[in-house]
Amino acid sequence: MSAEAADREAATSSRPCTPPQTSWFEFLLEEALLEQHLQKPSPDPPPVQLIVQFLEQASKPSVNEQNQVQPPPDNKRNRILKLLALKVAAHLKWDLDVLEKSLSVPVLNMLLNELLCISKVPPGTKHVDVDLSSLPPTTAMAILLYNRWAIRTIVQSSFPVKQVKPGPPQLNVMNQMQQEKELTENILKVLKEQAADSILVLEGALKLNKDLYVHTIRTLDLLAMEPGMVNGETESSTAGLKISAEEIQCQVCYDLGAIYFQQGSTNPAVHENAKEKFFKTKELIAKNGSSSLHFTIDEERLAGYCQACGVLTSSSDDASQQATPYSQIHSCMKSGNYQDLVKIFLEDNLALSLPVQFRQSVLRELFQKAQQGNDALDEVCFKVCVCNTVCDVLQGRTIDIQFCQLFLKPSKEKIDFLLEVCSRSINLENASEALKRKMAAFLKNLCLGLEDLQLVFMISSHELFIKLLKDDERKLLIDQMRKRSPRINLCTKPVTSFYDIPASASVNIGQLEHQLILSVDPWRIRQILIELHGMTSERQFWTISNKWEVPNVYGNVILGIKDNLTRDLVYILMAKGLHCCAIKDFVHAKQLFAACLELVTEFSPKLRQVMLNEMLLLDIYTHEAGAGVSGERPPSDLISRVRGYLEMRVPDIPLRQVIAEECVAFLLNWCENEYLTMQVPLPLVQTNPYVKLGQLLAATCKELPGPKESRRTAKDLWEVVVQICSVSSQHKRGNDGRVSLIKHRESTLGIMYRSELLSFIKKLREPLVLTTILSLFVKLHNVREDIVNDIAAEHISIWPSSIPNLQSVDFEAVAVTVKELVSYALTINANNHFWLIIQADIYFATNQYSAALHYYLQAGAVCSDFFNKMVPPDVYTDQVIKRMIKCCSLLNCHTQVAILCQFLREVDYKTAFKALQEQNSHDAMDSYYEYIWDVTILEYLTYLHHKRGETDKRQIAIKAIGQTELNASNPEEVLQLAAQRRKKKFLQAMAKLYF
Repeated sequence: MSAEAADREAATSSRPCTPPQTSWFEFLLEEALLEQHLQKPSPDPPPVQLIVQFLEQASKPSVNEQNQVQPPPDNKRNRILKLLALKVAAHLKWDLDVLEKSLSVPVLNMLLNELLCISKVPPGTKHVDVDLSSLPPTTAMAILLYNRWAIRTIVQSSFPVKQVKPGPPQLNVMNQMQQEKELTENILKVLKEQAADSILVLEGALKLNKDLYVHTIRTLDLLAMEPGMVNGETESSTAGLKISAEEIQCQVCYDLGAIYFQQGSTNPAVHENAKEKFFKTKELIAKNGSSSLHFTIDEERLAGYCQACGVLTSSSDDASQQATPYSQIHSCMKSGNYQDLVKIFLEDNLALSLPVQFRQSVLRELFQKAQQGNDALDEVCFKVCVCNTVCDVLQGRTIDIQFCQLFLKPSKEKIDFLLEVCSRSINLENASEALKRKMAAFLKNLCLGLEDLQLVFMISSHELFIKLLKDDERKLLIDQMRKRSPRINLCTKPVTSFYDIPASASVNIGQLEHQLILSVDPWRIRQILIELHGMTSERQFWTISNKWEVPNVYGNVILGIKDNLTRDLVYILMAKGLHCCAIKDFVHAKQLFAACLELVTEFSPKLRQVMLNEMLLLDIYTHEAGAGVSGERPPSDLISRVRGYLEMRVPDIPLRQVIAEECVAFLLNWCENEYLTMQVPLPLVQTNPYVKLGQLLAATCKELPGPKESRRTAKDLWEVVVQICSVSSQHKRGNDGRVSLIKHRESTLGIMYRSELLSFIKKLREPLVLTTILSLFVKLHNVREDIVNDIAAEHISIWPSSIPNLQSVDFEAVAVTVKELVSYALTINANNHFWLIIQADIYFATNQYSAALHYYLQAGAVCSDFFNKMVPPDVYTDQVIKRMIKCCSLLNCHTQVAILCQFLREVDYKTAFKALQEQNSHDAMDSYYEYIWDVTILEYLTYLHHKRGETDKRQIAIKAIGQTELNASNPEEVLQLAAQRRKKKFLQAMAKLYF
């Protein structure tokens, strides 16, 4: 035997065997086996599966000698099987939550009917005619259980259930599913007919003031014995599990409240009954505690029910409910008091008590009322939309497209209200810096989007705007406004010689250290240090704050300065400058760096070069955050300094990697591709990974616009990125002698780590560079063998179509990277339709069909002026349309599927007809017929509705087909115009639905 075979046999023999599953018939053969099985920690099969198996076997029909199907015989075997099923349910303590979750309606109906039968409830007896107080406790409890289940099932059936897509068609399975569906519908029909009786039974149970008992395994065994063997013990008194009167009332009140609430949709007066029951349940839980309940109640759902009842029932004496925003909004909507409605939304922008979904639903309802002809609501819609938008901005969400639509024609009144909402939505004294930055960015973008100078100055002169934006930010914004106001003078104070500043009188060391920590004025910092060193020469003052951090490569050089005052001054100036740079306080950072540069120039050429490098990085940051945002090219001297830094070969100069990274990103962002591809020194490419990556990116982007896309540089870039995304593997032998494969996700084989690559890419802003790197990662994602749905991207054909060693690539990391890159790219430009298509494809590939449709529609909207123009065919390709069709199909929006089939170059009649045959559609169905321009589809609709006897829908289809502009005899231009008009209206309707 070979060593490999020996290892395999040893592994097989040492593997623990899985015990075989206990079969249902074994419980028939051994009486004590069931209790032993149920006491196991994880019994296999589980209890609920045993109930199904026992009842399934007990209800199997028999076949007689004439081969005729007979009902299940009432023999000893079947009676024992039913008893076993009841015992399992007793073990579960008759918990309806557990039973309903795991058992179908027919099975649970059979189980509870068996419980009624064994509890001596005469078959055919109306429960409403029975006096519960006169019955034995277990019998009364069985009736209560059945009627509680009946109304719970009615309530549950009223909730919409997402249909599960069937797998491959199998005749036996489909027949079984159809039979179960029909049986469930028949049972529900009977339960609904008896609902009034069940409610009366439960109302009567609330009047019982005595404890009841539910059957246990022991009482069921006693009932199964012969009468002479029971020794006088019956199912009354304490033979079962005791359920207190308070617990019974609590459960019954909750279930009655649920059925009353469900009936309130057709009879609003019943909501009062629901409210009474729910609040009674709440009182009982507060009195007895939820932990003491034998049956569980979802307290979160109960709280929701109570809140909903408080809103739906107008009770003058219920002040606490009237005080909630929900009830106030409901009251305002009902009475038409829209001014107070706007006031509530405005106040909630500070309180943030209303969920975003609720805010959007109120706005949708207002839009629907406005579309029905109430023009007075247009202003209210705008005001509520503004409140929602400002709330979204402060919470970091994207601005809704409805705001953009309503703000297409801005006016003085709209701007006034918007500024009022912004001012009242943020408390500047207590607001965090992040919150202030979000509001400032919103106002700044608002100014950039306005063409009317008067409206721009309304915003820029507002008190909130002035407080939120610093002087230099306002200056940059004003420069972007084509110098429509005088340039603000932001020149800094000239740097004088440090040692010309006289020192002040001595003060307490602690106070001076405190001032030193707070100050960002270099002259004041130097003055404080002179005073401190005059008081004591033993302290190292650069250590007094743990927030002063200098990179290690600089720290060793600075701490090597012999003069204590100079060392402290250089260290503190650099640390404070780096901190100001990190928080984007570039004005103070420049002052601190300039002062430090002047100081080190006198004694250290090495530190002088360090400071020049840091000032270069600061100038890059300043331009990128200021003039660069509006697209203004950097000055030529800044570009020359960046090139000079990359080419610098001064020995022994400490360098920070981030400066080279930012310099390469800067050159890529400003399309300095010629320099990166042709002029950058070769040794620099070989030693600096970021320069190499930048050169490959620049070369690839440079060749993209050409008539023939070159694949040589693209292949080089591909190989570099594939290596970065590959993982090193090593074999390790364990104690048992087996060899296992270990993958190191951050042990990269490439020129840098994947996290470093991602960090570098997030410094890029140039669209073509981002598109190229996105395209590469999308292609790398698609190369995976088990990929089902490819993601589309621009220029995807330039990349190699295969990888020699697929196993070495960490595809999970690639998928995460693609998602992060698309999200980042959309923060740079949320209107790039190709990036939006990639985002939609990602959601499509991960089965998030509603989100995918959102981004497919957004991609079309941004490149067609919200569908007022034709969507370019390279955006809505046949592949995109087919994916939109699949999304709608999986969302059960079958009419939308049929309409989208017309968008294909060749109309897909097969898919359209199949979709229209579906009767369970979750969209507007016949309301969409006006968007159909294909006569063949309309003719099929007419035939289909005629066949089904749906006269009203058939008339709608006939009306749509009878429009003169769809006449086949019309010129091609007329037909095209008719199709385009319907496309526009349909896509706009879809956008309102999914945005």
